[in-house]
Amino acid sequence: MIGSQRDGESRRESKTLRKRAWAIAAIAIALSALSAMPASAQGSAQRAVEAVAGAGRVRLNFNADWRFRLGDVRGAQQPSFEDAGWDRIGLPHSFSIPYFQSPDFYAGPGWYRKIFDLPRLPHGRRLSLEFEGAFQKAEVFVNGVAVGSHRGGYTGFPVDITAAVKPGRNVVAVRVDNQWDPTLAPRAGEHVFSGGLYRDVWLVANDAVHVPWTGTRITTPQLTAASGLVAAETEVRNDAPEPAHVRVRTRIVDCVGHAVATLPDRVVIAPANATVIAEQLSGPIKRPKLWSPETPNLYHAETRLMVSGRIRDVFQTEFGFRWFSWTADRGFFLNGEHRYFRGANVHQDQAGWGDAVTNGAIDRDVQLMKDAGFDFIRGSHYPHDPHFAEATDHIGLLFLSEAPFWGTGGFKSDWGGSAYPTDPKDRAAFDQSVKQQLAEMIRINRNHPSIVLWGMDNEVFFSAPETMPDVRRLLAEEVALAHKLDPTRPAAVDGAQRGEIDHIGDVAGYNGDGAVLFPNPGVANFVAEYDSTMTNRPGEYEPGWGDLVHTPGADPARPYSWRFPWRSGEVIWSGFDHGSIAGRRFASMGIVDYSRLPKRAWYWYRNAYRGVAPPGWPQPGKAAALNLAASAPVLTHADGTDDVQLVVTVVDAQGQPLSNSPPVHLAIEAGPGELPTGRAIDFTPDGDIPIRDGKAAIAMRSWQAGVSRIRATSPGLEDAVLSLRTTDGPPFVPGATPLAGDRPYTPTDHVSAERPEETFGLHNPTAASSSAPGHPSSLANDNDDKTAWLAAAGDPSPSLTVDPERIVQYRRIRLIFPQAAGYGVKAEVKGLDGRWRTLAEQPLGGEARRELEITTARLIGGPVRLTIRAPENAPAGMAEVRLVGVLQDH
Repeated sequence: MIGSQRDGESRRESKTLRKRAWAIAAIAIALSALSAMPASAQGSAQRAVEAVAGAGRVRLNFNADWRFRLGDVRGAQQPSFEDAGWDRIGLPHSFSIPYFQSPDFYAGPGWYRKIFDLPRLPHGRRLSLEFEGAFQKAEVFVNGVAVGSHRGGYTGFPVDITAAVKPGRNVVAVRVDNQWDPTLAPRAGEHVFSGGLYRDVWLVANDAVHVPWTGTRITTPQLTAASGLVAAETEVRNDAPEPAHVRVRTRIVDCVGHAVATLPDRVVIAPANATVIAEQLSGPIKRPKLWSPETPNLYHAETRLMVSGRIRDVFQTEFGFRWFSWTADRGFFLNGEHRYFRGANVHQDQAGWGDAVTNGAIDRDVQLMKDAGFDFIRGSHYPHDPHFAEATDHIGLLFLSEAPFWGTGGFKSDWGGSAYPTDPKDRAAFDQSVKQQLAEMIRINRNHPSIVLWGMDNEVFFSAPETMPDVRRLLAEEVALAHKLDPTRPAAVDGAQRGEIDHIGDVAGYNGDGAVLFPNPGVANFVAEYDSTMTNRPGEYEPGWGDLVHTPGADPARPYSWRFPWRSGEVIWSGFDHGSIAGRRFASMGIVDYSRLPKRAWYWYRNAYRGVAPPGWPQPGKAAALNLAASAPVLTHADGTDDVQLVVTVVDAQGQPLSNSPPVHLAIEAGPGELPTGRAIDFTPDGDIPIRDGKAAIAMRSWQAGVSRIRATSPGLEDAVLSLRTTDGPPFVPGATPLAGDRPYTPTDHVSAERPEETFGLHNPTAASSSAPGHPSSLANDNDDKTAWLAAAGDPSPSLTVDPERIVQYRRIRLIFPQAAGYGVKAEVKGLDGRWRTLAEQPLGGEARRELEITTARLIGGPVRLTIRAPENAPAGMAEVRLVGVLQDH
């Protein structure tokens, strides 16, 4: 596996801080029923339970020992409900597990239940559950009492459960519903939207006087390389029935544990059942260690709340010293130095587990992008797991965190509809949903130094034309809200290449052909998406620059000539393959595949950006054996926050990797390991769970400490056996500890002929052989037949290409010409093999007409190229293009 490139100091810092977090979380495993544990484990579990009743803040991992049932279940919130027949699962969990890039997924409710024991709580002790994410509507019950709810699938939320718990046995039940809701963002997007408690859950115990969920804000005003200040805003919550005089004391600690500053104490009066904010400002801190991708130095603020001299809460906040600026003419600057960033768009889901990934898997994702030489990640297109920003902080990548206001086109489904509501009665609630999730995203992530930009949206011009004034208004309101909540970071409008939205924010992110359409746009800008290379691993050894090379003024023959001073950076689409309602083929644009095995493009970037030569590519040969390796020597935590990636490789008799890809069976023979399919998984060369180019991979997690023995087999080849120890958790007892149940994968049906015809092309990327001044190619699919793309005078073979950003079996093409005339047209499609084939041809000189519909050959492919033959006295061009066909999964 690819190793970390961080320096020794950064590694020590990361280890120190994570040890603190792990030490807190370790108490956790805790809350499972003690009767299921052997006697040797019951003592430590009992101590963990008793810690809840102690003093100060205790944060316990709450991921283990849940029961789950898909569908709506009457009475499931009641403590007496019998759930013995439900699935035994741990969190993170998705409705869709096991998931392998299917465009289809269950939409509806699902129920989770967990039993936990509590001691008697002293007077004033508070308990809450912190959910890092539930997609997308959640209702929470404790002992049958409704204690909280949340709308929005990508942002976390706390629920106070103090009034509902009791000493002894308690039951928490959560109803989660992922059905499309016209009032809830996002209404559309090119991903999958599986339901579930797909992120970590924590049980938090604290005093009546405490810092609430994500209740600190740390900034570094007046920062230079020579010195800087630390400003702390701390929310002080008092849930007691009487006011409290609270002394707030904050000290700043560096990465090796040395205190570098103590802020002047602040005393506040916190009224009963109210929250107040304490503001503190340090003196100058000399030569702080600055955060950057090369030097990811981190500090933390340790805030203590004291009442009458007694410590009531201690709250840790990690942050960093760095400053940056975005400019319209000179690009991006970090710590006073110009930086043209090179980044990747990153979705959150992975093979088998879907979007229910562990923190360990997130770390590997971020490290893979770092190892390829990237220094920037765009969190497409929603707020990611809170750990994601922790990973970019520690590993060292700039991060754009994006709100889930999202648009897409070309689908006859709810998730492919207008990004903004078409029904006026839905609009107020939808506006509130967007702003709520933006505010929660900022609150959760505001202290992370890696975040240098808040994203408001992605491609929301995929909205009904009559709603575009409201789209622009809502974007402007988002920008104003972001400025209010965090004046230290700019607000970006992303996917801004259409709809006249690019000047609404502080920064414009242009996708696809926006790199061509908006040269030097007069606003701080970057290419938010380039390339759309659809390929399975191994793919080609090439970068796939896409439209970047066609930036006006660039020389396609000269590498990087498009990196003009006014452009801040570029972000490839995409870092990883992912799930999509557009199908597997469309979703396979990553430079790393869905199982997190790099394609050859990843090695191209690593070579170009880091100077690491690619390995020799595996070749076919005489296979002799299998090799089985893991991403780490041990699995550290048995609590849903950690896992390991298992990699199977076909090798010859000398142990050299081959490209042969026979079927492989991978099974956990002994120990506590768990795969998304249960205790075993089958890889096939042509199936949904693939082995390709001689390799296959899947992630394994564990819920107990012990040794898992894993065996990989294939007919005629020597087996591979690997033993992996899980070091931290309740002990696995053979014959007593329940094993993970089978979750057999059912292949999806790929018969595309049963899909309905759909219309593609509106607002999709375009390219032209040339364009007359004032008549760019984007006018050919802007839903306005009064505007038109026109070829430049003297163009010998005018052509227009429309990329539906889908794989389509074409049926018809609808055209509107600039005027009524006998135009000739040749239509070609770019097939999956990269070759252009003729779809249809209309001869020049036919009947003079402005509108034309052409029946095409039923060919499968992506972009469609139209070569225009204009009659005399008619301009070569196109007013509107629509492509009609059937969406393909593969």
